[in-house]
Amino acid sequence: MPDIAAVKAALANQRIETPSWGYGNSGTRFKVFAQAGVPRTPWEKIDDAAKVHELTGIAPKVSLHIPWDRVDDYAALAAYAKERGLELGAINSNTFQDDDYTLGSVCHPDAKVRRKAVDHLLECVGIMDATGSRDLKLWFADGTNYPGQDDVVARQDRLAEALTEVYERLGDDQRMLLEYKFFEPAFYTTDVPDWGTAYAHCLKLGEKAQVVVDTGHHAPGTNIEFIVALLLREGKLGGFDFNSRFYADDDLMVGSADPFQLFRILCEVAKNGGLEPVTNVAFMLDQCHNIEAKIPAVIRSVMNVQEATAKALLVDRDALRDAQQTGDVLAANAVLMDAYNTDVRPLLREVREEMGLAPDPVAAYRASGRQEQIVAERVGGAQAGWGA
Repeated sequence: MPDIAAVKAALANQRIETPSWGYGNSGTRFKVFAQAGVPRTPWEKIDDAAKVHELTGIAPKVSLHIPWDRVDDYAALAAYAKERGLELGAINSNTFQDDDYTLGSVCHPDAKVRRKAVDHLLECVGIMDATGSRDLKLWFADGTNYPGQDDVVARQDRLAEALTEVYERLGDDQRMLLEYKFFEPAFYTTDVPDWGTAYAHCLKLGEKAQVVVDTGHHAPGTNIEFIVALLLREGKLGGFDFNSRFYADDDLMVGSADPFQLFRILCEVAKNGGLEPVTNVAFMLDQCHNIEAKIPAVIRSVMNVQEATAKALLVDRDALRDAQQTGDVLAANAVLMDAYNTDVRPLLREVREEMGLAPDPVAAYRASGRQEQIVAERVGGAQAGWGA
């Protein structure tokens, strides 16, 4: 049986990085929905992230997105975060919101456009230097919409050339995290469509290049936990972008569409050392909260990951191993289902109370008056968001 003290220690030591854009306005491709109290600056986003960490105790990093979080003094922004108990986490690049990138960015047939895209990625590494951030997170919307539009292999060559230049600019303690998405917005070919393509590029680049698994970036029925287990085995799982999906949209709150899938993924993470600090797996949220209040949505997302992790840690590994070795299929499955069906909320309340936190972070936020405060204070100016 699992050691409950060890389970509680692992949960207390878990770290989940929240996204700056998760605190801003967002929406569908048709409309972005504005909410009262939304941050207007990166500084206010950090204030909101600090509140999430204050109430959950396990969200000490906030990732930035460039240019959405561009400021004049990144060292000052990092110092501001530190004063509020946070660190600046991954720096996310943006090579998909400029008219020049209609036919791609680092894979574009025009060398001038590729140069512009690579220069932006190098700018992001410079921001990492200023903030002390470890991770450069790359997602490319590059691809084609029609057969014959471009040379598929040539685009892979351009991608490799760009990644190599950026990789060589990384510092000793920095790394590149390459994300994949099987389609959208390119509908015929996507230049980084799957974990295998991302893995192949990272393998050639070297140890400082690893793969990001976005839990929403897969075709229906994909066994994501297999991908996670394999990448952990190869030492190439750099991190997660946690979210959930229906159909083609991947920005719902993690665990909301298929909590059993999240549990299965975290079972492989826990079994294969992915929760150990030495493995350096970054557990990041990548979500847009279109119609729900931002801060409580992020808090609830952190809690969803906690609950799935707690269930994964409660799997009776000895019983599971015995059932697997004897070929008892039903018994092995029952071991997993017993853990999944456990109500871990009382356990997590205990963990939080032992950490000096309120047992219910969402209720604590509602009682704090923080939402009413930011609605009253954040009047005027331009709210943060990605437009449309």
